[in-house]
Amino acid sequence: MNPFRYFHSAGWPFIGLFVLVTFVLSFMSGLLFVVGLILTSWCFYFFRDPQRVTPTRPGLIVSPADGKVVAIKEIVPESNLGLGDECRTRISIFLNVFDVHVNRMPADGIVRETHYRPGAFVNASLDKASEDNERMAVVLQLTGDHPYDNKILGVVQIAGLIARRILCAAEAGDTFKSGERYGIIRFGSRADIYLPPGLYPQVSLGQYMIGGETVLADCSSSEAPRHGEVRE
Repeated sequence: MNPFRYFHSAGWPFIGLFVLVTFVLSFMSGLLFVVGLILTSWCFYFFRDPQRVTPTRPGLIVSPADGKVVAIKEIVPESNLGLGDECRTRISIFLNVFDVHVNRMPADGIVRETHYRPGAFVNASLDKASEDNERMAVVLQLTGDHPYDNKILGVVQIAGLIARRILCAAEAGDTFKSGERYGIIRFGSRADIYLPPGLYPQVSLGQYMIGGETVLADCSSSEAPRHGEVRE
């Protein structure tokens, strides 16, 4: 296995900078060198890009990101997301600075549109981040042998308090399989998924997601929304 492939390519300039600064600090102070070493280790850790095992049954919607589900609500998407004016279930996932920040496509489909909007950088764990923060929305037309074939799903990368850069490789006309990489956000952020109308989530508030692996919803299921509770 090539160890360099374990890290996202967008991280190498930062990793190189951290290594260089740490090298310089080693000539100045032992304490500063240790601090630099810790920060460099964190930088390596942040840009890790591990392989994931994505369930492949048609119609499964998987999480686009690692992180905690901080909100599940019924909402009419803002017009500038390109998702129409029907009420949809929005699942919001918060990524802290220790989560994997590589984003993966939640379902098989064709990218119909992308919409970038500049904005603020409030704490991504807050609900208002979905409306106020800088973001990149991908409008995905679902494909596959299931009842929601040709329906529209939205996935939105949202910058956070520290994150100042959204990278999205998806463009209109691109075809993706669920779980395939399509972007990254630096350095703490949020991902919103707008399910097609009538499709309910199979995750609960507070649940931890694994990008490309955790099933958020099933287009072939008529199961009602799930509820969960913390159990000791």
